[in-house]
Amino acid sequence: MRNSFYFLLLLFMFSAAAQAEQALEPVPERLPSARAFLLGFGKTHQLDTYLSPMEYSGTQISFLAQSERMTHLAQQHISFQSTFHGAFTSSDNPAETASYLGARLAYDAAWHYHYSPLKNLDLKGGALIGTDLGFLYNDRNGNNPAQAHFSLDLSLSAGAAYTFNLWKLPVRASYQADLPMLGIMFSPEFGESYYEISQQGVGHDILCAHPGNALSFRQMLMVDFCLKRITLRAGYLCDIRQQNARSLKYHDISHSFMFGIVRYFGELRIKR
Repeated sequence: MRNSFYFLLLLFMFSAAAQAEQALEPVPERLPSARAFLLGFGKTHQLDTYLSPMEYSGTQISFLAQSERMTHLAQQHISFQSTFHGAFTSSDNPAETASYLGARLAYDAAWHYHYSPLKNLDLKGGALIGTDLGFLYNDRNGNNPAQAHFSLDLSLSAGAAYTFNLWKLPVRASYQADLPMLGIMFSPEFGESYYEISQQGVGHDILCAHPGNALSFRQMLMVDFCLKRITLRAGYLCDIRQQNARSLKYHDISHSFMFGIVRYFGELRIKR
């Protein structure tokens, strides 16, 4: 019964995202939009008690591909945002006797309502559906050398953007925070091997995720420098993923410096 509920929830969330994407297909009138591609370098702290009781620390290389466009919904006050985020990590335990190799790939689809209380200030709030898939590999473990991670979440999302001039150069500063509230996640039982999972089926290892057992958070602070022929973007990305279930603890806390380019089609501002 519980597995059926999780399956229906998963099917509903993906169906809603697909229907919304179809509803937001391009129309003859081009609406304001932006596309960005960023590379990131930073620090990561990883704990996975399925593999080791110790926290590992190391480096992370990541990329972020994001697009945002205004829609015809609510008199062009609602935007659709699509985000792909990938990361590759290499970390060591405190004694430097063992290492983790890891990778993550996440996708988010977000809808925000925009409000402009001031001419150059844009506030937004809404919700997003996000999925996250990754793994960690420990080069010292024999029986269980790797652990898979999967989650599907419905999150609250809010942000702000402010446009100003710096030495006659147009600059746009933006901030966005996302907080998962409800979803599903994969978590094996303590001591359960992947051979046992393959024999019993993965369904009994899918749990309900909420801030009580999977408190996660992501925030992005970005600054766009609009040069003559190109717009450069630089900023900070903090991504915190956590789980605490079935006597197992997991967290992946990363801080990255991001830089790349962004291309604007029109201006992302609200029409009054």
